[in-house]
Amino acid sequence: MAIARFGHVSEAQYREALGEKAGDAIPVTEIPLPRRATAGSAGYDFVSPLEVTVPPGADALIPTGIRAEMENGWVLVLFPRSSLGFRHDVRLSNTAGVIDGDYAFAKNEGHIMVKLRNPSDHPVTIGRGERFCQGIFLPFGTAEEADEFALREGGLGSTGK
Repeated sequence: MAIARFGHVSEAQYREALGEKAGDAIPVTEIPLPRRATAGSAGYDFVSPLEVTVPPGADALIPTGIRAEMENGWVLVLFPRSSLGFRHDVRLSNTAGVIDGDYAFAKNEGHIMVKLRNPSDHPVTIGRGERFCQGIFLPFGTAEEADEFALREGGLGSTGK
């Protein structure tokens, strides 16, 4: 059952998010769209568009160049790939990333940004083109109470207002 579609953000949005690292990154149109490794895989693997070293006790932000459009009633939840956690204890800074369905239409074009945290005592390097996180689409329900909604305007962290 297909409920979503991955795509790339614009070159301008991607370059803006990369900042001074733009020259070292894979061009946005060459970033592979997230895909499952096997027919039985739940997670869609994201690749890093540039080499990133996460220092001990610190974090690093990876602009993926990817956006996801999904049907109503679905959410994309991001997790680190198991190998990062098992080998290096690396995790997402916010534990699990929640990409809401309306995020694709935010001012930042729904650019999925992943912030990794390295609590270990050694630096961890994510190679350019290396799979580093996975996203799983999950259905969600709502409560009976009436909700009042505002249109999403901002990007990352914009619903916390």
